[in-house]
Amino acid sequence: MRVALLEDEPALAAAMQTVVQAAGHATHVFTNGLALTTGLRQESFDLLLLDWNVPGLSGFEILAWAHAQLSPCPPIIMITSHADEADIVRALDAGADDYIIKPAAPGVLSARIAAMLRRAYPTMANTASVEVLHGASFDHGHDSVRIGSTETSLTAREFALALALFRNLDRPLSRNHLLETVWGRNPDLETRTLETHISRLRVKLGLRPENGYRLLPVYSFGYRLERIEPRGETIS
Repeated sequence: MRVALLEDEPALAAAMQTVVQAAGHATHVFTNGLALTTGLRQESFDLLLLDWNVPGLSGFEILAWAHAQLSPCPPIIMITSHADEADIVRALDAGADDYIIKPAAPGVLSARIAAMLRRAYPTMANTASVEVLHGASFDHGHDSVRIGSTETSLTAREFALALALFRNLDRPLSRNHLLETVWGRNPDLETRTLETHISRLRVKLGLRPENGYRLLPVYSFGYRLERIEPRGETIS
């Protein structure tokens, strides 16, 4: 998963980043609320961890902004020293999915994040050898995908990329999100690597409208996979 952490105290940010990364998630730290809104316009994240009192926009203001501006809005956990019942209720009523009072024990923080991600992304917690997503069957043991009666073998990278797209159907994913998901943090890749793999998937899996799918570039952002009817009407 890709996590955005808003925390302006360096020691706390480093400690929380260590916990989140130890759980296997890429963590991007922001120390200013305005910087985070800029990042959210340019990138896609699976989870937001927000402190309340930070420079620029506060965590509470980011909470309202995210629900108004991001579609879909990723799950949001407030991690703050605000311990008053009124503040907790206010944040939950405004759309926070969970509320953690600082300081949080590392084990508790890790467990709460894991529980939130399981609820928000149930398909990504799938441990079955075959995972069925939106008309496609992913065989994790053989890196193959079956759509209709056609089974296609993919490379490990192609399989991971296809899985990320199908798990996030209709959701725009940024280039960096896809690169981190498939190649890891700070990959040393040629400029057109992602585009080349996207093109291969279109051909190998037949991701075309006549086959019920559309894989689109999102200008200056990334890519989005859509499920459509052959006539071009979006499936409800």
